[in-house]
Amino acid sequence: MKYIGAHVSASGGVQNAPRNAQAIGATAFALFTKNQRQWQAKPLDEAAIAAFRQACKEGGYGPGQILPHDSYLINLGHPEAQALAKSRAAFLDEMQRCEQLGLQLLNFHPGSHLNQIDEAACLARIAESINLALAETQGVCAVIENTAGQGSNLGHSFEQLAAIIAQVEDKSRVGVCLDTCHAFAAGYDLRSAQACAASFAQFDAIVGFEYLRGMHLNDAKSTFGSRVDRHHSLGQGHIGLEAFKYILADPRFDAIPLVLETIDEALWPDEIALLKGYAGLPT
Repeated sequence: MKYIGAHVSASGGVQNAPRNAQAIGATAFALFTKNQRQWQAKPLDEAAIAAFRQACKEGGYGPGQILPHDSYLINLGHPEAQALAKSRAAFLDEMQRCEQLGLQLLNFHPGSHLNQIDEAACLARIAESINLALAETQGVCAVIENTAGQGSNLGHSFEQLAAIIAQVEDKSRVGVCLDTCHAFAAGYDLRSAQACAASFAQFDAIVGFEYLRGMHLNDAKSTFGSRVDRHHSLGQGHIGLEAFKYILADPRFDAIPLVLETIDEALWPDEIALLKGYAGLPT
């Protein structure tokens, strides 16, 4: 079964996210459990937690269909001790919020070395940050998102993702979210079925499909190998539709959240229906 949706708004309370997902025909969704551009957030209270769980139940969304995303401010590989500690505290808070909501996944961007430490040291810091958060939580998997490789961001190569995972102590609680736009911009071709087969074979050989916990399905405004992160609506960018036909027909992508972050929210119902059609699901 393919779970298909989008990163929906949780404005007005986390309980609104599953309702917003239902409204666009989604069978999966992503959300921010707090304002993604602020360090501090009001703690979740029992009423909000109960309302979210009830809305998920009413919408038919289990934990395996929901892919929350952490704050964009967090850098788990920060080269400076004080800033690293701040990021680690914020990440732990994000993990604990997922724990409270009964969620099993937390998607995050791995981190950046800011040209102050070398790549290996930064990857080790990211892994250590994950280990610290896992030690203080239960049941939530840390899901590393591949990046486009802009600036000093790490996680753009499958080798970098594998290096982080190798240093995480509890392998059962670490995984990967593959973003199609990011992969394409980082140099993994997805423009044809043959290209997809080759790129995903690389992922399987280097990281392993057993670690795949979710995907972001985005076309790319950026060109192949540009290392520039610019999403586009499906079929309107440089990737085209063949990649999405391939993914939706391949059982290796079953039973994980397949989440749109395309740029025109008005198109989400149509894009979800298109993807459901590729998967042979009723629209």
